[in-house]
Amino acid sequence: MANMQEIKTESGCLTASCSCPPRVLPSPLTRPLPPSHPPPPPPVDSSEIEISSSGGPTPARRRLKVPCRRNLRSQPRFCRMEGEAEIVVGSCSKPCGPLEEYHIPDYILKPDAQQVIVDHAPRCPVVVFINSRSGGQLGSSLIKTYRELLNEAQVFDLSEEAPDKVLHRLYVNLERLKMEGDILAVQIWRTLRLIVAGGDGTASWLLGVVSDLKLAHPPPVATVPLGTGNNLPFSFGWGKKNPSTDQEAVKSFLGLVKHAKEIKIDSWHIILRMRVPKEGPCDPIAPLELPHSLHAFHRVSSGDSLNMEGYHTFRGGFWNYFSMGMDAEVSYAFHSERKRNPEKFKNQLTNQGTYAKLGLKQGWFCASLSQSSSRNLAQLAKVKVMKRPGSHWEELQIHHSIRSIVCLNLPSFSGGLNPWGMPGTRRAADREFTAPFVDDGLIEVVGFRDAWHGLVLLAPNGHGTRIAQAHRIRFEFHKGVADHTFMRVDGEPWKQPLPTDDDTVVVEISHLGQVSMLANEPCRSKSVSDPSSLPLPAQDSHGDGKDPAEEEDEWEDGRRKFGAADTFRLPDEIDIAHLS
Repeated sequence: MANMQEIKTESGCLTASCSCPPRVLPSPLTRPLPPSHPPPPPPVDSSEIEISSSGGPTPARRRLKVPCRRNLRSQPRFCRMEGEAEIVVGSCSKPCGPLEEYHIPDYILKPDAQQVIVDHAPRCPVVVFINSRSGGQLGSSLIKTYRELLNEAQVFDLSEEAPDKVLHRLYVNLERLKMEGDILAVQIWRTLRLIVAGGDGTASWLLGVVSDLKLAHPPPVATVPLGTGNNLPFSFGWGKKNPSTDQEAVKSFLGLVKHAKEIKIDSWHIILRMRVPKEGPCDPIAPLELPHSLHAFHRVSSGDSLNMEGYHTFRGGFWNYFSMGMDAEVSYAFHSERKRNPEKFKNQLTNQGTYAKLGLKQGWFCASLSQSSSRNLAQLAKVKVMKRPGSHWEELQIHHSIRSIVCLNLPSFSGGLNPWGMPGTRRAADREFTAPFVDDGLIEVVGFRDAWHGLVLLAPNGHGTRIAQAHRIRFEFHKGVADHTFMRVDGEPWKQPLPTDDDTVVVEISHLGQVSMLANEPCRSKSVSDPSSLPLPAQDSHGDGKDPAEEEDEWEDGRRKFGAADTFRLPDEIDIAHLS
């Protein structure tokens, strides 16, 4: 360390041996100093470099920006050095070159960090959230790589710090800096993008936090598929297979994020209301039993307008789907088993095999042998919809064979399948159905009889039983043939107690604003505001526009012949390993 140098200039190189010529930096983007602060000293000539004679390192008194060369095509690149830190001769550890486009300085992220001088604003500043528990060891590896490439302070492990605290701290600091005239803070506020890596539950968690902040200019979100249930990334062109964690793969993904287009998607508000029982099992659900992805599905306060005397009321939100019935029951069994024995669920193929076995055990494939009448949703709940804002509630007639209902916002469910499909022109007109859009204020309601019915989605133009498109939907549970059912939101299931006496349970879903997503090509999600994404009507297959009994007979005949038709094929975009 005897050859350490103290640099007193903003031009020149870090090492005494470097022969780089002096270079004049562009005008910095920086926060104006308070009037009481003394003006900075004039720049020193680049030849004034003082060798420390103390035998030890001389700390830099403020953060500097100096050009350096790294033998990369002989192009000068810029490095950052931390204020009050030792300047080590040799290669610097801060990101250089193209990754500066994504880099955010510490003083933007941390209110107590020292101000820095930045010569260029990043073109695509990002804040990265990663669930280290997703994808086996991939989450931890991904965190390590992002922190190597970016400022460590802009990469967060969701198992250590919740996104609401991070974003609240960041935006409070940005507002303060903007009021002080910081140009860099203004540009980062305008161009900030968020990256979230994890399953659908993790992505929904972050979307919920962004929605709750009610920002004037909310940042768009890019989703990295990690783990299982990657319907959100798949809907917006980010794929559904776990990513590589090496630096080149991460750089490539950052490049896609920089060029991704913004697309608005509907947010859906969900209320769960249960009458306070005098006695019986219909007690408030333990917080740990509810999915944190509903950011979280929390109890409303006594002062909340949604609170009703004599009821326990919970609220939350989702962006992909809400489902109820047998599919949620199998998912709940899988998640419970994985929670009890996590060491058995590290292989994706093993996971899918376990999922299939649980489906067989629960009777999802063999309804006629093991199904009890309590699993018919028509006997569990009354289902009402409000088709358009301000219209009246209409009660739906649910066929007795339906054992699972999916309320779908995005065209990806259970590993990339599209339960709604594309209604044909004639039947769409007859039943007032439209093509599914992610920003039209409508949610698609689809029913399934069993897992075999779900396999119809693999066939060309296959779809579930189209029940309704609605602006709001309500499920009313009264005393019936079962004391519980299963529900699932964006991949996160829970067991829901049902009334056994005169109690009531109500689940109501309504449209509540929009959030911004980042979309990569090819993007499956279609927007009403983007003419280039408007889909063409498809030829109808069975499933709607018919008498339910006739439809049931048709399906029984179709199931016997399923897979035998020449037209059946597995679509290229469907990954059989992700089916669930």
